[in-house]
Amino acid sequence: MRKLFNTNFNNEGVHFMLLITRIAIAAFMLTHGLQKLPWLLAGGEIQFADPIGLGQTASLVLTVFAEVVCSVLVLLGLGTRFAVIPLIILMLVASLIIHAPDAFEKKELAFHYLLTYLFLLVAGSGKYSIDHLISRNMNGRRR
Repeated sequence: MRKLFNTNFNNEGVHFMLLITRIAIAAFMLTHGLQKLPWLLAGGEIQFADPIGLGQTASLVLTVFAEVVCSVLVLLGLGTRFAVIPLIILMLVASLIIHAPDAFEKKELAFHYLLTYLFLLVAGSGKYSIDHLISRNMNGRRR
C-alpha cells in the first residue's frame, strides 16, 4: 500500500515514460503532417488556412515543418525542447484561433497535444534520447 501512495520518482520509470510519450506523440502528429505534405509538394495552387496573416503557402509550410520535421526530432529526442516550440505555437493557433468558434470537443485534441508538448518542454527528452547522448558527451569533455 505504501508504494501506491509514494510520491518519490522512479527515475528509470520516468525516463522510460518520456521515451514512450515522445514516440507516441510524434507518431500521432506525423499522421496529420504526412497528410498535408502532398499538398505542399503538389506544386499547384495552395488552398490552406491563413489564421495569422502569413499567407496560405507560408502557413502550410510552417504547419508541415512543425508536424513533420519537428515531430521527427521529438521522436528521435534530438533538440526536443527546441522542437516542441513550433508544435506548441501550432497547437495554440489551432485551438485558440482556427477552432475558436467551435465547441470544446473540436478543441480538445489540440489541447491534449499542447499539454504533452508543454510537458516535454519542461521535462526534456529523457535518458533514452539523442539529447542525452549529446549532453553526456559534452559533460565528459569538460572534466
